[in-house]
Amino acid sequence: MTALPEAPPEGNIVTERRGALLLIGVNRPAKRNGFSPRMFRELAEAYTLLDDDAELRVGVLHAFGAHFTGGIDLPMLAPLMRRGEKAFPEGLVEPTDLGTPGYRRRQKPMVAAVQGITYTLGIELMLAADIVVAADDCRFSQLEVKRGIMATGGATLRMAERAGLGNAMLHLLTGDEFGSAEALRLNFVQKLVPAGRQLDEAIGIAEAIAAQAPLAVVATRQNALKCVEEGPLAAMAEFAPVQGRLANTEDAAEGVRSFVEKRPPRFSGR
Repeated sequence: MTALPEAPPEGNIVTERRGALLLIGVNRPAKRNGFSPRMFRELAEAYTLLDDDAELRVGVLHAFGAHFTGGIDLPMLAPLMRRGEKAFPEGLVEPTDLGTPGYRRRQKPMVAAVQGITYTLGIELMLAADIVVAADDCRFSQLEVKRGIMATGGATLRMAERAGLGNAMLHLLTGDEFGSAEALRLNFVQKLVPAGRQLDEAIGIAEAIAAQAPLAVVATRQNALKCVEEGPLAAMAEFAPVQGRLANTEDAAEGVRSFVEKRPPRFSGR
């Protein structure tokens, strides 16, 4: 997708199927991709589509225009925040992947490509993804404390988990702006590329993931998350039962055949 799609005043989320990938584009460049209620709802719907469509294996989250997102459109979202409500209905996949009751957690991998201004919700969405590619022109800030509110999309959890408590406090409590090199140092992003290359790099990583056995990819992702969220013992307890299930799949048999026949595997997700 090269052309900038037309965006309604409240913005929208543009999806594009590319083989086994689902490209999910944030589209409100006139407002620095500030999230409206409509954009939240459509993002949750796109994440749900990724998980529910058997032909899709990996998502790629990206944004149109010069910036990833300036965060939420506070005047539009403030009434919902005061009522403690989300901008998307229950039963959908929660893009911030927090396990909120009533919402689903994403099962399939997500690669995020970010550029330019990546504030508040932008950081939380990328930390909720599995792999992040950042342009070298990124400007990050978790600035909720400057608006009299608290980050509730996962930043207080994941910034400390990725970077250590002191580094998290430095940026959470000051709301300062930092660049791509600092984000890489803090393990918030996994790769830095020249601005304009971030989406291509993210797609390349997503395609490499999509070429692997889908059931094994999902199981591996879930086990790693369980280790982070519940501890190594909980993750290790799943080794034998999960491996037993995977070893009896058609893809495991195909993995053996392709090894013997010295050819690339053709995985079906069964």
